[in-house]
Amino acid sequence: MGLRHTLLDVTPLRSSPPFRRLWIGQTLSGLGGQMTLIAVMFQVWQTTKSTTWTGAVGLAQAVPVVVLGLFAGSVVDRVDRRKFYLLATSGQAVCSLLLALQGFLAPLPAAGVLALVVLQSCFIAGGGPASRAFIPHLLPQHQLAAGLALKRTAFQGAMLMGPALGGLVVGGLGIGGCYLIDALTFVAALSSAFGLPQMKPEDEPARRGLRGVLDGLAFLARTPVIRGALLTDLATTVLSMPISLFPLINSERFGGNPRTLGLFLTAIAVGGVAASILSGTFTRLPRPGLVMLGGSVTWGAALTLFGMSPNPWAGLAFLVVAGAADTVSVVSRSTVVQTHTPSALLGRVSAAEQIVGQAGPDIGNMRAGLVADATSGAAALISGGLLCLGAVAVVGATHADLREPVRRERWTNAVDRDRASGRLAP
Repeated sequence: MGLRHTLLDVTPLRSSPPFRRLWIGQTLSGLGGQMTLIAVMFQVWQTTKSTTWTGAVGLAQAVPVVVLGLFAGSVVDRVDRRKFYLLATSGQAVCSLLLALQGFLAPLPAAGVLALVVLQSCFIAGGGPASRAFIPHLLPQHQLAAGLALKRTAFQGAMLMGPALGGLVVGGLGIGGCYLIDALTFVAALSSAFGLPQMKPEDEPARRGLRGVLDGLAFLARTPVIRGALLTDLATTVLSMPISLFPLINSERFGGNPRTLGLFLTAIAVGGVAASILSGTFTRLPRPGLVMLGGSVTWGAALTLFGMSPNPWAGLAFLVVAGAADTVSVVSRSTVVQTHTPSALLGRVSAAEQIVGQAGPDIGNMRAGLVADATSGAAALISGGLLCLGAVAVVGATHADLREPVRRERWTNAVDRDRASGRLAP
């Protein structure tokens, strides 16, 4: 009994066939996306031999999501989310096919490859909020946290396996073969979405254009619990993101051995996968906001200890702890957002969450690099971890709603409402 409540809760996969199909399709697609990232980085590097160009790959992915995200979220709240997701996913698949064609026939210059990455990211800016808005339509409230933990497990698994598989495929089949495999994974994502029910706006649709965006921002401003959740995410990413420091730390602690550089990201991924497997320990708790704050504090403390650790292997152990804390925080934050956002606004709020998750780490890595250039890698890590601890403490102290248990409203979400009305069997 105790072990069952400790391990990852797979009840959503058993109880909701649409969620199960969607999860499988998105898991395969996410794996293909990580493989394509490696292929893009390899192709751009082979073409330019420039770290500036390889660094631009991250910008090509992030900028469209940040610029278009809120407008795309407004559209998601105005149309049938299922159809919108199908269109966005089809657009991503077409971009992968174009990447495969140029890889097989006539490789594009770096600028052309990045243009395709930008175009694909434009579709991701719309498909992401639509996908996040599906879960309350497919799962009752008491299974939301478990469903989000399953999605996080798939993401961590793709992060852990995708780059390695991508490298093997590029080495064996070339960049065209890697892009083609990614395009084929979208078949699973599309077929799973075809089986979803229609998800038209249930209440008044979002207003068009900037007015709809401003309505979403106004909701964020007047809803302390969601504002606090997003501020906590910014505190952990903007103030303490460590990834840009890994080459420097590797040089200081492992003598710059290239074989040890990958261990830093692997350690974070191992911690994330472990937390996902044991997610039953926190997804069943009634106070996801408090769990999120605890995970964020643990992240900041682990990174502070990583910066202070004289032993390189002990430092990697602290990164494992940080990776586990990150998963706890992300799953709990998404649970808070999904639980407290009305269905009519879920697209816009999900877009804001996606933007924070995309832009925060990029800004945080830039901050860490600047501080390290002015001081040292250890100083950047320790200062970032301590700033994170202080910021999370302030958010927790000023947002009391984050510490409260989730209150089950009469109409929690689409699934609970339909069950109560008799349209869906309990």
